[in-house]
Amino acid sequence: MKTIGIVGLGLIGGSFARAYKAADETFAVYAADQDRSTLQFARLLGAIDGELNRETLGKCDGVLVCLHTELSCQWLEANAPSIPASALAMDCCGTKRRICEVGFRLAKRYGFEYAGGHPMAGTHRWGFKNSRADMFRGASFVVVPRVYDDVTLLERVRSFVMPAGFQRLAVTTAENHDRLIAFTSQLAHVVSNAYVKSPTAREHRGFSAGSYRDLTRVAWLNPTMWTDLFLENRDHLLSEIDQILGELRQYRDAIAAGDEKRLWRLLEEGRRRKEEVDG
Repeated sequence: MKTIGIVGLGLIGGSFARAYKAADETFAVYAADQDRSTLQFARLLGAIDGELNRETLGKCDGVLVCLHTELSCQWLEANAPSIPASALAMDCCGTKRRICEVGFRLAKRYGFEYAGGHPMAGTHRWGFKNSRADMFRGASFVVVPRVYDDVTLLERVRSFVMPAGFQRLAVTTAENHDRLIAFTSQLAHVVSNAYVKSPTAREHRGFSAGSYRDLTRVAWLNPTMWTDLFLENRDHLLSEIDQILGELRQYRDAIAAGDEKRLWRLLEEGRRRKEEVDG
């Protein structure tokens, strides 16, 4: 039996807990959450075996910290001395530079193993009530190790997270993770959230289909979490926002000028780019 500690039973932490308890392997899962009723509900559902405290933390083979970045840093600072030297600790934060700096420093000081992590899965809803045992099925798990080519660590990470349903690991640095996530996730949330503010959105029913649903799904976000993530990654996110504003200006200018050839070229360029990156 493997013993897992999960800090934070929100959408991600709750889904990890449920996934481990639903896995073929046998896991003992202990969790910590600021909301006592969430802990009680999770235990009633069989998603956890008990509360993660100093005693149960000392028994853990693996620890997942599933809080916002600043809270994750605070939890690690406060609890690092109690993490067993034999344990692997990971975070699930949406940005990696700050949390990995703290995690690597504390791991070196107290002797446990640490790696940054980011599950590439989720929904526009949040909280334990929206967590699912199959949330990570078929998804990627991004790993930020202290040493990029540490094969032993990566195998350890694989055995830790794969039972939750992930299909593959993607290994990168904290800097590269934050650069890429600014485009693949954060920019999409900014655009979606801004797009739905059009006054016309109030009249969309009966006139919208897949395009509207796809583009506005993540507008329904957790503003507290995403404010933190956007500001933590502001350098990379601002670069992506400036890029898309420049592209939109080209489309606007072509439409305003009635320039059919230029507009066609812009649309064809976008179509080809999509084919290149995803075809």
